[in-house]
Amino acid sequence: MAIFKNSTNKLNRIKQLSFKLEKEIQDLTEKNLNDIFGLQIVKSEFSLNGLRIDTLAYDNENNSFVIIEYKRDKNFSVIDQGYAYLSLMLNNKADFILEYNENCDRNLKRENVDWSQSRVLFVSPAFSKYQQQAINFKDLPIELWEISKYENDLIQYTRLRSHENSESINKISKKSSVVQKVSSEVKVYTEEDHLNNSSDETKSLYDELKNQILAIDDNIEILPKKQYIAFKSNINFAYFVFKKQKIKLYLNLSKNDLNNDIVRDVSKIGHWGALDYEVTISKIEELPLVMSLIKNSYEKINRG
Repeated sequence: MAIFKNSTNKLNRIKQLSFKLEKEIQDLTEKNLNDIFGLQIVKSEFSLNGLRIDTLAYDNENNSFVIIEYKRDKNFSVIDQGYAYLSLMLNNKADFILEYNENCDRNLKRENVDWSQSRVLFVSPAFSKYQQQAINFKDLPIELWEISKYENDLIQYTRLRSHENSESINKISKKSSVVQKVSSEVKVYTEEDHLNNSSDETKSLYDELKNQILAIDDNIEILPKKQYIAFKSNINFAYFVFKKQKIKLYLNLSKNDLNNDIVRDVSKIGHWGALDYEVTISKIEELPLVMSLIKNSYEKINRG
């Protein structure tokens, strides 16, 4: 996609540049890992059992390891390589925990890690149509990210997504023992997983909330995780936790918002998500007030 600079209503195309080396992509990403992906670096060039992982990272919000690989060519199988790395991790959990403890300032234990949220990210200037088609499963623990470099020191990361109506990876898992083994431990969650036990009224309420949130900004993403569904712009600004007859939201608000009866400060209480104000909604009549609070959280987070 072409990018232009607006100079007094005259659009000047910004020239796209190429990466000379795969290492250039790796160094740039590792030095900015938290800003790009919200991850903590554990080890660069981690080798185990004859396999070498470019970047081993940790997702502190979801308590899981993330493997990142960088590519400049299109001649590799993202499925085969991705599942090989996940299999390596699941069969050598102690080695991954040891690597974390030797490089990070926290003592991690096996029970601290949610292995079901493990995933692999591939970062490349371009992926072939075959590689893009290969990830067309709704519950694949593999992500493709295209990185683009432009003049004026501009860098862009773009995630390639599967189609909304794509099939489950479990439908082909019987064909591969590695895929089957990984799929038995790693789970990619969907919106449907969270709504399964909710009433029809709660589902309808969520659909309306979702539509109004997505209308705030075209770049907002929906990220279903094990315990919640997050809505993200630059970073997560809302977490949804579902009950049968209601929805709990966790937002980034201020003390002034506590004047509303539906807002509760849960900063001193255990809760899902990384934001400290809880809002409960159970009726469509509460939607305008809740949406105003969601917009406050969105604006507060995006202001930094």
